[in-house]
Amino acid sequence: MRRNRRVKILATLGPASGNPAMIEKLWRAGADVFRINMSHTSHDRLAELVAMIRDVETRVGRPIGILADLQGPKLRVGTFAGGPTELENGATFVLDSDPTPGDATRAYLPHPEILSAVQPGHRLLVDDGKIRLRCTAKEGADKIVATVEVGGKISDRKGVSLPDTELPIGALTEKDRADLDAALAQGADWIALSFVQRPDDLAEVRKIARGRSGIMAKIEKPQAIERLGEIVELSDAIMVARGDLGVEMPLEVVPSLQKQMTRLCRRAGKPVIVATQMLESMITSPVPTRAEVSDVATAVYEGADAVMLSAESAAGKFPSEAVAMMNAIAERTELDPTYRMIIAAQRSEPEATGADAICAAARQIAETLNLAAIVCLTASGSTGIRASRERPLSPIIALTPHANMARRLALVWGMHCVVSEDAHDVDDMVDRACRTSFAEGFAKPGQRIIVVGGVPFGTPGSTNMLRIAFVGANGSGAV
Repeated sequence: MRRNRRVKILATLGPASGNPAMIEKLWRAGADVFRINMSHTSHDRLAELVAMIRDVETRVGRPIGILADLQGPKLRVGTFAGGPTELENGATFVLDSDPTPGDATRAYLPHPEILSAVQPGHRLLVDDGKIRLRCTAKEGADKIVATVEVGGKISDRKGVSLPDTELPIGALTEKDRADLDAALAQGADWIALSFVQRPDDLAEVRKIARGRSGIMAKIEKPQAIERLGEIVELSDAIMVARGDLGVEMPLEVVPSLQKQMTRLCRRAGKPVIVATQMLESMITSPVPTRAEVSDVATAVYEGADAVMLSAESAAGKFPSEAVAMMNAIAERTELDPTYRMIIAAQRSEPEATGADAICAAARQIAETLNLAAIVCLTASGSTGIRASRERPLSPIIALTPHANMARRLALVWGMHCVVSEDAHDVDDMVDRACRTSFAEGFAKPGQRIIVVGGVPFGTPGSTNMLRIAFVGANGSGAV
């Protein structure tokens, strides 16, 4: 089964979709990768979900990616003695290290790193920004005196965001380390890292993962925006986490940041995922709003590698309908002639490497000769990702000897991944590519494909060769 679109769809699993029948239904509706949110998933449940996904993968005969999304640090205020409390605009409010339940004048903040790092003038946003405080003074290293700029009802353990403060803590908590080990043990294809503030935050995860999974940085903090280029360089993929980003930054700048991140990742050849509230109304409604449809289409027009559903597929009333709707929007958008013009206009010049030059040439030859497919032989995934970076009009088939790499590439724009043994020689490479193109429904007898690979075979990162081949009557190939 092949998709009729290039952009990929991530679907989050949860109470509404955490069973084998629904997982298969979501895949058939269009989901390419399943996201498991470790904020709400035990290790036992993680193992169950992975087993279900792999069973579905066996039944449908296609590689399916799994993304384990780490929770990251959760910064919260303490409790309040009299229950929810109203904070008035202009009032003074203190956050301190005293564990006594709070009131309308103060609250316990069980995070010494915040108490020491916040400086006068810094903002503190409580309950997803519904309440806004601004630090006016510090009393020692354990007391913040703030003015209430936007008041409202505050209650127990509401979250705190700090858009102006770089915290001296890493992105990995003890829970995250345990969840990371569990996800790697279960063979997760991607690890999404929350609370990334600086490039160094990725180092610890990469050291633990040791190449067993792709590392995805979630961009959700202003501090990450300031060092975005470095973070993109050190990541294997980027998630535009618009929900948290919209809490800590003005909402009106999020669309432009989404475009900037998408284009930066396309230039760098790194997969980029647009996430959060894409079809939010479908949590309770069988149809989305017109604005949501336009939002999904915009991400597709920008050339994002994937678009993601969160609560829509995890806890909504219409999980499969949400996936099917996202699939329909993507298919229709990619049929628009304007889509091809936009994708081509945003194409970057290839990097000055032999592998990038080969992939750029393959795209140009495929378009000039109207070839049926571009077939990449890729062991490390780099050739496939380079081919995807070119955003060719021709379909891309990735032949890899590694099932885990096929699953990882399921996230990447345009990739149709097939697990196949490594080629023995050039003739075998051509024949294998032609037979696969024929068997997977991309090429008919008499049509031509272009094959991209590297010699010596089986050597990662050695892309140095391309061949144009005819597909024979029985699917066999000839140069």
